[in-house]
Amino acid sequence: MAFEYPEDLKYLDTHEYVRLDGETATVGITAFAVDQLGDIVFLELPEVGDTVEKGEKFGTVESVKAVEDLKSPVSGTVLAVNLPLLDTPEALAEDPYGEAWLIKVQIDDLADLEDALSVEEYRAQVEGE
Repeated sequence: MAFEYPEDLKYLDTHEYVRLDGETATVGITAFAVDQLGDIVFLELPEVGDTVEKGEKFGTVESVKAVEDLKSPVSGTVLAVNLPLLDTPEALAEDPYGEAWLIKVQIDDLADLEDALSVEEYRAQVEGE
């Protein structure tokens, strides 16, 4: 099955994505990750005002198959959390790149994204699995 990977995003090899808007990063998980997880039943996310560290866990996503840590692609301060998603985590499967974003972060250093994958690199990684 071919998944959609928007061209304007940066990707992590741990299947998170970043949509950059100035110094604000919208973070979510990719359609590939959602598909691998299966039915998502629970989501744990930080609170507004919390700080996140690049490469560190900022929450978890739980499915009927597994519990996976969510890794932050950047360091910074959480500006927004997608609260409706906490009540309906299964909505992640419907629109992972749109309505089902996870958190928005004020980035401390844009250089955090220099080692992120391009859409081509990410697609090559997941389609090679």
